[in-house]
Amino acid sequence: MSENLKSLPCVKRYPGNPVLTAADVPYPASLVFNAGIIPWKDGYAMIFRNDYGTDQAAFEAGRGFRGTNIGLALSRDGIHFEVEPEPVYDLSGADGGEIGRAYDPRLTVIDGTVYMSFAVDTRHGLRGAIARTEDLHHFEILSMTVPDNRNIVLFPEKIGGKYVRLERPMPVYSRGRDRFDMWLSDSPDLVYWGNSKLVAGVEDFPYANDKIGPGAPPVKTDRGWLVITHSVDRDNTRGKNGWEPKWPKRYSAGMLLLDLEDPSKVLGICREPLMAPETDYEVKNGFRTNTIFATGAILVGDTLRIYYGASDTVIALAEAKIGDLVDACLAGGPR
Repeated sequence: MSENLKSLPCVKRYPGNPVLTAADVPYPASLVFNAGIIPWKDGYAMIFRNDYGTDQAAFEAGRGFRGTNIGLALSRDGIHFEVEPEPVYDLSGADGGEIGRAYDPRLTVIDGTVYMSFAVDTRHGLRGAIARTEDLHHFEILSMTVPDNRNIVLFPEKIGGKYVRLERPMPVYSRGRDRFDMWLSDSPDLVYWGNSKLVAGVEDFPYANDKIGPGAPPVKTDRGWLVITHSVDRDNTRGKNGWEPKWPKRYSAGMLLLDLEDPSKVLGICREPLMAPETDYEVKNGFRTNTIFATGAILVGDTLRIYYGASDTVIALAEAKIGDLVDACLAGGPR
């Protein structure tokens, strides 16, 4: 894989990035990243992953993080955020110690109800979960996958009378380790899921050789569902990139366009990265550098705001015209 990947020219990073860091959090916080966001009351609500309990020197000396929780930040403009005084969600040690942590939340509003999808580490595998909330402080878990499946994102409306989600199962044996693709499943009630179909594979993205999967929840346009993905390439010659002794992966953001009535049908895949790591906060500074992981997208007029974790350390913002993004997908053609 080329080391010279570039973001699409139509994507503009917010010049004041990052928009949220550990320094903004009024409780223990080390890394703040991978956030879901929705319009909320007279502004915006963001829920974010917070890893806490160590720093770079302690980590490199062998002392890991004490835990992970999920925080809530509110904003009037979607740029300047104020973090609530306590975390709003923490599953550490739940279910008799079976659950280790909940992380990487996404938010979706369906028929006026807010849903959070998130990843769960357990003693017996990695799982994806969906919870319902009325106030962003109390969450009712509706369903959890069997291992190993995560990175669930929900479509913001029913399609053909069914709830629909994108997901990234992790078939180590059948595809080889870290050869993970993006799938779709549907449900009559957000509890029982099935009718699963492959949406796109690693081989459909020229700048990925390791895994792809959903990033932010799909955004509806008049020409299809725009889906932002995470798209990963691995090069084992890469050395120490961040806090870890070796970090060979690079996470870029990709995108594709799905049919409005049958979202298992791909209308177009952008053959270049939507966003590739380029800035210091994406490439040089942080826990796992060379990482962009977009988990939130909000359409404001004709502009798509993309919220993403950078270097697994901070939350940043970029913008692009939605029409330019749809055009880039369609220009790439279907898989």
